Amino acid sequence: MNKAPLLLMLILLLAFKSFAQKPEKVDVKLNKMVSALMKDFNGQVGIYVKSLKTGKIAAYNADTIFPTASMIKVPITCGIFDKIEKGELNYNTQLTYKDSLLYAGEDILGSFKNGEKIWLAKVLMLMITTSDNTASLWCQSLAGTGLAINELMGKYGLEHTRVNSRTPDRQANQRKYGWGQTTPREMASLLSLIREGKMISKAASERIYRNLIRIYFDNVALSQIPPYVQVASKSGAVNASRSEVVLVNAPHGDYVFCIITKNQQDTSWKYDNEAEVLIRKTSKMLWNYFEPKSKWEPANGMDKYH
Repeated sequence: MNKAPLLLMLILLLAFKSFAQKPEKVDVKLNKMVSALMKDFNGQVGIYVKSLKTGKIAAYNADTIFPTASMIKVPITCGIFDKIEKGELNYNTQLTYKDSLLYAGEDILGSFKNGEKIWLAKVLMLMITTSDNTASLWCQSLAGTGLAINELMGKYGLEHTRVNSRTPDRQANQRKYGWGQTTPREMASLLSLIREGKMISKAASERIYRNLIRIYFDNVALSQIPPYVQVASKSGAVNASRSEVVLVNAPHGDYVFCIITKNQQDTSWKYDNEAEVLIRKTSKMLWNYFEPKSKWEPANGMDKYH
């Protein structure tokens, strides 16, 4: 009897078992709290929360595909660092700005004059820290366009996190989701990979993480976390969708969450936009859940700084 097919099957089964993901443990109490916050939202909303210390999660529509808006800049920055690690780009290279790169808006880079010089390192910082769209589209091109970035995301098992804009064969997705698309679980997982030094390389992950802790737009989820606690994050916003992915280096253990909305009724750009209020409430609830002894509250009078 030829035992080779049986041996091959056994090897394949063992390989599958070794690579199969372990079932996630649900934090039942937190899951109920999260679901209670989400259920009355006027639109669609999804969230994924994970304690990196215990591995326990809470989820609500965590595998639904949502627009990324500016959160897509995290995959784009990963695409650039992949090129750097391969020796195809240099982090300290000096680039020349051209007027053709301009994406109209309030971007810092968009105020440059044709022919001005800027370091790639600063373009990467502007893309994340101030969410500069001109810088981001430039980086998307330098990374090898959405094709290379999407391939990289697939390599790390992020099957729904994709760049749509200016990417061949993604026009239908762009019409539906805009610049990029993801799920709350995948975007939170991406930040976790970076935090754990598993995105591209340990050095690349560390540099990416340092950029993610320097965020200008801090009046939504970040406003509900003490300013003396380190937080890596990226937010996104278009009329009918608001989002934020946040990894908190909390005193009693890191936790990560990503909350995204779509098709929301409130499309205003006011501080009390329903989705942004929900994100603030969620961030506050999670901080108090993971750090129950914390007495911190936002200072009185902070409203004038939002």
